[in-house]
Amino acid sequence: MHPWHDVYIDESLLSTAFPVVIEVPKGSRNKYELDKETGLLRLDRVLYSAVHYPANYGFIPRSFCDDDDPLDCLVLSQEPVHPLTIVEARPVACMRMRDDKGIDDKVIAVNARDPYYEDVRDLADVQKHTLREMKRFFEDYKILENKQVIVDDFIGLDETLQILRESLSLYRKLRRGELK
Repeated sequence: MHPWHDVYIDESLLSTAFPVVIEVPKGSRNKYELDKETGLLRLDRVLYSAVHYPANYGFIPRSFCDDDDPLDCLVLSQEPVHPLTIVEARPVACMRMRDDKGIDDKVIAVNARDPYYEDVRDLADVQKHTLREMKRFFEDYKILENKQVIVDDFIGLDETLQILRESLSLYRKLRRGELK
């Protein structure tokens, strides 16, 4: 089983729940990435800066973006989640980020199975400090690698759902060989 290609995602339920494959647990300084060929995780690097992931970090199966990777997702949860675990997540917002590869959107979701986040439904429900922590993490995590990252404003739920749909459509085009 390949976590990028074989995990089913029901597009009719995007606003309520979709699977996210976790690569990096909350609190980690290890940056794991999916090896697209094997479906295993590869240790990409240990973060150079004295920061750690503020949320569980992973990707949305059967999605594809302009950076040649699946769509990234930060999953808010009380506890760290082990790598390669599938989490049922509910989208609330998106963080638009730009790096050396261009636009690198990060969907912000909550663990749909975590009662602490039961009432978090959109951007306005996310604690302001949590948003500041996420933004600051991505502004800082590559500084000591001499790489620049720009974090734009957060995007609301409606536009986030459109980004999700577009990434799922791009994936289908990729699999049909319509993308180069």
